[in-house]
Amino acid sequence: MKHASFFALALSLSLLCARAAAAQQPAAPAAQPKAAAKAKPEIKKPVTAAKPELATTKPAATPTPAPEKAGPAEAPPLAPAKLDRAEILKRANAFFNASPVMIADFVQIGGDGAKAEGKLYLQRAGRMRFEYAAPATLEVVSDGAQVLIRDRKLKTQTLYFIDQTPLKFFMKEKTDLEIDVKVESTAVEDSGVHVLLEDKTTFGGTSKIQLVFDQNSFKLKQWHVTDPQGNETQVSLYNIDQKTTPDPKLFNLDAAKND
Repeated sequence: MKHASFFALALSLSLLCARAAAAQQPAAPAAQPKAAAKAKPEIKKPVTAAKPELATTKPAATPTPAPEKAGPAEAPPLAPAKLDRAEILKRANAFFNASPVMIADFVQIGGDGAKAEGKLYLQRAGRMRFEYAAPATLEVVSDGAQVLIRDRKLKTQTLYFIDQTPLKFFMKEKTDLEIDVKVESTAVEDSGVHVLLEDKTTFGGTSKIQLVFDQNSFKLKQWHVTDPQGNETQVSLYNIDQKTTPDPKLFNLDAAKND
């Protein structure tokens, strides 16, 4: 992996059926013949009992339900508030400056489709650690002055000054995007609130960084980085915690070198 493009990689969820019971009709009782008299029996023709008429009951008509009155029409969902450039940058700075610490899970996708994930630890000013999960072998640690990039598989490590990375605005004691970097544009889109930055002081040349904030909470949820060589990387953040303070040992460069 090229170290010049690393920072782009580093910066850059029964049907139930009812059955009716069958109706049963009772059988009509048979008529009993009258008892014969003791006198000389008179032969009479047998009387045939009349068949009882079966009552035909018409089923009750099903009442036609009255048409329901139309209720008030549901209000359409509210469109996101229109935010101008000044308000977007104010809210973006407020997110970065809300807390000196942050822990978050991240998923990183490179321009070649390679995917990596891990945990991000941040404590201002300048202390940061990208801890990649296996099978990735990278390790990135900043102690506030320098950034160590280590590849455990290749057994290589390189040091950079924070000012050479596009992460510096993210790790300052206080962030002001208008001062720290060049803000090229802002926009409110379906995917979130976008802030496009340009940094000409990164190692190797100019980098483009697009930050994406959640429209409601205005938490940073994603960034896209294009490094000086044109390599693109996307990094998405999840489970952001701005209350828990990371273990200071996580930012120790000597410990990282000797692992």
